[in-house]
Amino acid sequence: MNTTEISEAHPSPDGTAAVIAVETPDWKANNFRHDLWLWTAQGGLKPLTHSGSEENAEWSPDGKWIAFVSDRALPGEAAGDDGEPSSKDAEADRLWVIPVAGGEALPLYREKLDVHAYAWSADGTSIYFAVTQPLTKDKEDAQKAEWKDVIRWREQHRGDVLLKQEVAPALARALVVESPAKATAEVKAEEKHGEKAAEETDTALPAGAVTVAKCAVSITEIAPSPDGKTVAFESGPVHKRIESPKDYEMFAVSAGGGEARQLTHNDGEESNLKWSPDGKWIYFAVTGAAGSIEGKYRDVQGRLYRLDAETGKFDRLGAEFDGSWDSFTLLPDGRELALGLKGTETQVYAIDGAKATKLPGLAGTYAGLEAAKNAAVLVARHSTINEPTQAYLLADPLHPEKITALTDFNPIFKERAQPEWQPYTWKADDGRTVEGMLIYPPGKKGDKHLRMLTLIHGGPADADGNRFGADWYDWATLAAANGWLVFRPNYRGSAGYGDDFMLEIAPHLVSKPGKDILEGVDALVKDGVADPDRLAIGGYSYGGYMTNWLITQTTRFKAAVTGAGAVEHAANWGNDDETWDDAWYLGGRPWENAALYQSEAALFQFDKVKTPVHLVQGGADVRVSYLEGVTMERALDALGIPHRFLVFPGEGHGLGKNPWHGYIKVREELKWLQEYDGK
Repeated sequence: MNTTEISEAHPSPDGTAAVIAVETPDWKANNFRHDLWLWTAQGGLKPLTHSGSEENAEWSPDGKWIAFVSDRALPGEAAGDDGEPSSKDAEADRLWVIPVAGGEALPLYREKLDVHAYAWSADGTSIYFAVTQPLTKDKEDAQKAEWKDVIRWREQHRGDVLLKQEVAPALARALVVESPAKATAEVKAEEKHGEKAAEETDTALPAGAVTVAKCAVSITEIAPSPDGKTVAFESGPVHKRIESPKDYEMFAVSAGGGEARQLTHNDGEESNLKWSPDGKWIYFAVTGAAGSIEGKYRDVQGRLYRLDAETGKFDRLGAEFDGSWDSFTLLPDGRELALGLKGTETQVYAIDGAKATKLPGLAGTYAGLEAAKNAAVLVARHSTINEPTQAYLLADPLHPEKITALTDFNPIFKERAQPEWQPYTWKADDGRTVEGMLIYPPGKKGDKHLRMLTLIHGGPADADGNRFGADWYDWATLAAANGWLVFRPNYRGSAGYGDDFMLEIAPHLVSKPGKDILEGVDALVKDGVADPDRLAIGGYSYGGYMTNWLITQTTRFKAAVTGAGAVEHAANWGNDDETWDDAWYLGGRPWENAALYQSEAALFQFDKVKTPVHLVQGGADVRVSYLEGVTMERALDALGIPHRFLVFPGEGHGLGKNPWHGYIKVREELKWLQEYDGK
């Protein structure tokens, strides 16, 4: 639970350095730190920032600067011990720029505007960034006077504005600007004499910022063309709820500003926009369960494409690969390399039209593949079940097995007894081969009649495999270290096994994968691996959905640990932020398929439950409403089933606010399993 997680690793343009973003729990401050580290070939790895709130780092094209997003206090602004503004009203996720050669970070602007996406211009003189269309102070005051604290659902949302800011003048202003306290006092003095600064009434945009485009919704990615003439961007829903794939489209606008031209019209969510070096193509991905740009919406595996920036026509790339594409990168000469999930491993592939050639790689999971802009050098992350994720330099792009470690975080895992593991396959009742992972307690591989925890991954468009996990969500190795054989099934709907395998989950959202899981448990019992009298089950998010369903289908499990999983689908369709996806999985909206909404819901079969249940939920979860947990607890209480319900205040679906919440979650789940393990 004390691991340092590497969330990003980006090579410098010449490939001789890398900026690495990490997340670490701060147990005293009750939060997670987000810091940047700098690796150089000459100096090794050193801290770059230390305020604890830095993310989304990007190199300038000349390699002299690194931009990042942070809610740290502005120069001259009162800050707390964590480096953030002492007043929460002053917080904003602004853009900052820090010189690589040394020196303090400076804000690109001072206005209280949250940046949604940003990118350096091709020549490095400017940064494009997107923020919500701001209100002038006059309009903001009028709105507050009329509506007070009333939330005007939908109608109060505003779209984004795409801005261009020249970096040098912005940093010069940041160096000489007066403190906010002094500036505020002067403004008040002017207002007292009936005077107002022109910028207060006329504009709320940062000084020097030029409006390039306005968007009716949000802007989620920005990609300037290599020649500097065009800016492509991806849109997303302004309210952050996935209600229609039409909110996700690609646009292009002249770098000098003007009307944006819509490039795509489809039912998929494009991401990872990258221009080819010659500026002819925009490469992009549609990741697993992000819809489809080839016909009607459906959740298939991740796919790769390129789009002609002039005509809008697109080609599918790597189509012969039957796994799921994740991220990709372009080498300086235009060649494409991509990460592909197939079975239990993610490896590096070279893409040539529809062909995909697996490159020689180390066993395990590669992630975050990124090429240097001006050198044939890659930076990537890699891990296995027993090897914590580290950032690596790949000096030869076509030989990702030859890697040089840039980091050495979490060394304690090399000093402790490590679980052993192996893939496991079984046959479903319809003849399908289904695969999963078995993680054994240290020294127990090959033993028989072990107590077994079936730990179900979320998604469902995910897959468990040979990769490291050590947190509140992925605690399989910790369970193994506590004496459990952990079974991790890649049930129907999981990625990495072909589109058909993934699509067969719909419209039987829980019953179809539920049969796969129970048949896997049966096979392990029949093989003598698992003790039928000491079985437990658990999962979070979609893994929680499945856990809630499976305890209504069998009484074989002696204990269940579940979290953030719905027990019915109608209210969850209305409450969560993935409404469109829910309706697709279940064959329509609640009034269009009411019978299936009920038959696939655990709540209406709760009279069959006999398993003691440990339940957790984030109090501010909008992916699976906190009220789903309340409903489930009420049902368990009414039925007299032994249970416990823990609610983590302020936490969303990811429990990313306070590390103690995840720590307590896993601590109590292990206690629950121990208490009801069937001894």
